[in-house]
Order: sequence, then C-alpha cells, then structure tokens
Amino acid sequence: MARFLSRWFGGGAITENTGVQNAVPSIALVPDSGNISPDGALQISAVWSCIDRRASTIASLPFFAYTTKNGQRELARDSRLYSLLHDSPNSRMTPFEFWRAMMLNHDLRGNAYARIDRDGRGEAMALWPMPADQVEVEVLSDASMIYKYQLGNDIAVLSERNVLHLKNLGNGTVGLSKLEFMRSTTDEAAKAQGTASKVFGTGGKPTGVLMLDKVLSKEQRDKIKQSFAEMAEGSTSRLYVLEASMKYEQLSMSPEQQQLLETRNFTVSEICRWFDVPPVLVHHNDTTTWGSGIEQIMDGFYKLSIRPMLVSIEQATRKRVMTATQRSYMSAEFALDALLRGNPTQRAELYAKNVQNGVMTRNECRQLENLPPVAGADALTAQSNLMPLAMLGTVAASGGTGANIAQ
Repeated sequence: MARFLSRWFGGGAITENTGVQNAVPSIALVPDSGNISPDGALQISAVWSCIDRRASTIASLPFFAYTTKNGQRELARDSRLYSLLHDSPNSRMTPFEFWRAMMLNHDLRGNAYARIDRDGRGEAMALWPMPADQVEVEVLSDASMIYKYQLGNDIAVLSERNVLHLKNLGNGTVGLSKLEFMRSTTDEAAKAQGTASKVFGTGGKPTGVLMLDKVLSKEQRDKIKQSFAEMAEGSTSRLYVLEASMKYEQLSMSPEQQQLLETRNFTVSEICRWFDVPPVLVHHNDTTTWGSGIEQIMDGFYKLSIRPMLVSIEQATRKRVMTATQRSYMSAEFALDALLRGNPTQRAELYAKNVQNGVMTRNECRQLENLPPVAGADALTAQSNLMPLAMLGTVAASGGTGANIAQ
C-alpha cells in the first residue's frame, strides 16, 4: 500500500508525475546526515578528482559530424553542425570547456542542460550550458516538457526542442541527483576530514582531565586551566610536570582508536564507486600503482564508464540538437581513437594492422597523425606484399611479384 501511495502522491526515485520533476530521494538512508552542497562536495579531493577525471576525459575527445551519401560516410567539415560540435559551441567557450561544464552538472546533479540557439531554418547555431540548480523541469498535461531557466530575476521558459538535456540514471524524464543520493557518503567524508583537521590542529593530542585529590578554589582551577591549556591545544614545545598528586586521564579516543586513516581510505573507495572511477585513476594509495595492471584498468574505465556516457551524449545530440532533415543524412560521433594519442606504440600497432589488412590507406593514417598526404598512398593494401586489393589473385597469371604489380 505504501508503494502505491508513494506513486500516487509523488516521490521516490522512479516515479513520474505531471508538473515539476523531483530528482532527489524522498527519504534519507542515514538519518541526520548533513546536506553537502556542490561547493562543499568539491572540497573533498576524491569528489573533485573523480568528476575532473570523467569530465576531462570526455571533453578531450573530438566530436565529429558526418554526412552519409550512397552508403559512404564523410566528415561534414563545411557544415554548421560540425563547427558547433567540433570547433565552437558558442562565442565564449571551447568544446573542451563546454563539455567539461556539462559533465560537472551531470555528475553532481544528475542532469546537464544547454540552451540551443537556432536560425530561421531551425538549425542549431550555439549551445549555452545552463547550471542545473537554476533549471526546473516541468511535465505538462499533454506529456510535453518545458524547462524554466532562472537567471537573476528573469525566468526563461524553453521548449524541449530548444534544450540539450543529458540525463543520469533515472526514470527517463530526469536524471537522479547523484550528490543527493550519496549524501551519507559525502557527509562521512566531510566529518572524517574535519576530525583529521582538528587532530592535526591540536598536535594529535586527545582531550583529557587533570585529577587531584583535593577541592580547589575557583582561582586555583582557573590558574591550573591556564597553565596546562597547551596540553590540549597542540603545543609540543613544553615539558609538563604534574605535582601534588595530579593525574592526567585521556577522555577522547586517539586517531588510531578512531581508525581515522582507515575510515578516510574507505571513504575514497566509496566515492570512486559512486562515480564509477577506478581508485588508481584518482591516485588512491591503497590500489594498484601505475604500471601494474593499469592498462587493463584504464581499458575497463573507457569501456564501462566513458563509452556509455559518450553514447548518451551522441543520442541526445541527435534527438535534440539536430533537425529532422539533418538526421536523415547526418550523424555525430566522438572519436574514441583519440584516447590512443597518448600511447604512440599502440597507435603504431593499430595503424600497421589496419594498413596490412586493407582497412585503411597510408594517407588516412597520415591524416590522423596530422601529416600531409603522399603520392601513391591512397590505395588499400593487403599483407601479400602489400599490393592493392584490386590486384589480389593476379600474381600467378602475370608471373610477377607483388611489388612490381603494385607499381
């Protein structure tokens, strides 16, 4: 019954109703956990590192627009869509800056929004990111959506055709706010970080009490507090002598007893799990070090974390940014091969295999390396003396070598 009441009155991670959409959890898993804002969360190093790793990786990939004619796909370098996605999303930002800002909002708030400026033909001219905290999504009674963007005292109401909307895990209408759902984890991280700061601020000294076997006057108590205050305030420059049967007894737990270091290490792993980033990629010292299995870890990160996000962006771009006419003959894709630019050995091996198996020409490989084309390097070749594909099977008939035939 509670499930149906929740569905009827709204609330819950997977419910949908007309009106303003809610992307935050209806209940807190851990009661009284602190509400960490984006500004607070980004002061936790693991949160910053995870978001920056994902955002920078995706933003660094080239986003190309293609045209397809007679089954052949070519880069649409002269199109407005290519310029928008690959060169300049708006007059103020580079593509790297734009997509990193979009990913920041996506990973923290579960939704990333960009206003689409269009010309008279309906083609997109510019993309302007809108901070997720300033956008309100509303589903109308006819199932259409509008976006209310508040900028200062002004509110702009935008139709869904004029908004690029990237959605995190959710009900398909809006993405769930990751920062709200991971509140207990960020609260724990903030408290552990605050405790560590206090411990180092007091020189690692736990609080305690001085015990005597007689009653003191107020003046005597104040004088003792003043004399021995540094015992709890962090000074390590003095030697204290307890006399007159004074005894010092520790009250608070030491950092070791609190397992402060273990807690902070565990919290880093938890945050990495929330953002789907291997801990080694944010320099977590309890994980595999660079050079030991890192290639397999990074390969898994690209395939299981980055690639799904790229698919989401590509599909959202096709659905929201491109017009119906553009969708009939154009496509947009990220170039994942750019991830190999930092590894010349893997790049060379890939080019060699593609050339030797007739997948790419030498000039196509040279183009990817920003090298000028050379004469005679536009033919597809195979491993049999690297002859052109059209000449395969003619060696026996001509009695010559593959090298002579290729000439």
